[in-house]
Amino acid sequence: MALSLSNFLYSSLLLLLPFGLITDAATVTFSWNVTWVRTNPDGKFERPTMGINNQWPLPLLNITKGDNVIINVNNQLGNQSTSFHFHGLFMNGTTEMDGPVGATQCGIPPGSSFTYNFTIDQPGTYWYHAHQRGQYPDGLRGPLLVNDLESPYLGQYDEEVLLTLSDWYHHEMPGLIAKFISVANPTGAEPVPDSALINDTQNVTVSVQPGRTYLFRMVNMGAFASQYFWIEGHTMTIVEVDGVYTEPAEASMIYLTAAQRYSFLLTTKNETSSNFAFIASMDHDLFDKVPKGLNSNTTGWLVYDSNVERPTPALLDAFDAFDDFNLVPQDGQKLLVDVNYIMTLDMKMNNLGDGANYAFFNDVTYVRPKVPTLYTALSTGASATDVTVYGGNTNAFVLAKDEVIEIVLNNDDPGKHPFHLHGHNFQAVLRSDEDTGFYDPMNHTAFPAVPMRRDTFWVKPNGHIVLRFKSDNPGVWLFHCHIEWHVNSGLVATIVEAPLEMQKTISIPSDHWQVCRDSQTPYAGNAAGNTVDLLDLTGENKSPAPLPAGFTAKGIVALVFSIISALLGIVVISWYGAAPIGTSELQSAEKRIAEAGMEVK
Repeated sequence: MALSLSNFLYSSLLLLLPFGLITDAATVTFSWNVTWVRTNPDGKFERPTMGINNQWPLPLLNITKGDNVIINVNNQLGNQSTSFHFHGLFMNGTTEMDGPVGATQCGIPPGSSFTYNFTIDQPGTYWYHAHQRGQYPDGLRGPLLVNDLESPYLGQYDEEVLLTLSDWYHHEMPGLIAKFISVANPTGAEPVPDSALINDTQNVTVSVQPGRTYLFRMVNMGAFASQYFWIEGHTMTIVEVDGVYTEPAEASMIYLTAAQRYSFLLTTKNETSSNFAFIASMDHDLFDKVPKGLNSNTTGWLVYDSNVERPTPALLDAFDAFDDFNLVPQDGQKLLVDVNYIMTLDMKMNNLGDGANYAFFNDVTYVRPKVPTLYTALSTGASATDVTVYGGNTNAFVLAKDEVIEIVLNNDDPGKHPFHLHGHNFQAVLRSDEDTGFYDPMNHTAFPAVPMRRDTFWVKPNGHIVLRFKSDNPGVWLFHCHIEWHVNSGLVATIVEAPLEMQKTISIPSDHWQVCRDSQTPYAGNAAGNTVDLLDLTGENKSPAPLPAGFTAKGIVALVFSIISALLGIVVISWYGAAPIGTSELQSAEKRIAEAGMEVK
């Protein structure tokens, strides 16, 4: 029977999971009321936070491979729609349960209910989060563990430990997004987190016993910051990433982008005279500017003896993290060859006619369609294979079934970006060094015979990555940067995989249609909601118009500050003009008027 821990919170410390407790597959049902709660996880600022059943942190989902999971969601937020995505789960045969609003469902409006019903056939470390315009940094995210009775590492450890990493903002996302995507922020500088958290708190302690081996499961649930993680005096042996078992790989430091997961084995020392710090440190390379007073680190401790002091972490000269590209999947899956279709995605950041900064694939910034893309695929018949019906701003690609797909992503931006694919993991066959420019298929290093696989992989600044997967899971799947700011600014592509097959196999539950009616969202026809002429996209949701020729971000900055200066000047003149005239000023004015031969009355 799978453990149903719907009321279990891990905020105080960590979760210790004896690996032998979970046996048979089962149907596990949860009832979630999405509500507001007040929290102060870093001890610096209390704020409204999105919780479940009036609690936060959110419940751990502790599932066994093969379990059927049913989650009944009721939105009691009152002021926002919502949805849930179960990050890393393939949702084989149930793409309608994947969760992104505008892709596979309508948003769940306040007062409405929606049921997610799916079976999990993949083991590993995952998480779940809202997939509705920047909500999960406001608290709507939690860990999801899938236990495996056939794990190749079963029996090699005594207990499990769960650690979640995250960044944390003191202010709510709607206001932050409005400032981020604004003419007043033409360079697109992302808001910097106020704090870093471990297990949604700080100063975590993990009690350990000498001479035992622990399986640590670690998730970066952050919105923005990648994090370096290390444990002083101990070596980590990586055995899983993003639900893929790996050959054991020793590491002294791990680098986790937003949405990535690692599992590692750690054997404790045989004596208990010392405790040891572990540290998560936010990557400053991602921040345009590091705010004064920001503490980028959060520290916890392996506690061998509670009566012994907890040491201050040692200072590091440099970060030297393990390169995940060198990992080898334990199943030995070989490089996919004979590529059938290449998706080339050239990404950049640029400004549009409203002066704000947006993110682009192939010069298109993603805008959510009026009709969720899945519902377009299901309601347009033979036209579902025509990419036109999915709209001009969804970056849609229509894939045939059971083909080898290659994604070539060229990063024309001086930042690091973690990219996530829904519905699949992928082979990471190439990651260039930074500043190497666009991918040249005729000039690259040799691809690995057995590439590392995961579902979230990062590209270096001004570099490129090459990924491969097989289109064996019909559905609508997003491919996007997992920096939440960049999702909101449009760094998203849509994969429509085997749409005619979907029409034969996918059946939408009635409550899914009902939330569309509740929110007055169209749910048939092309991206514009046209059910008559499927190639007529009149009225579709579109991005702002391009900038006039010759405008640049620097020009917009200069214009903004010129406008601000002009407004300040008007304010000063108005203030000065409205001020009362003093005696000396009045006498001076009367003298000038008399000299001009004018009469003063």
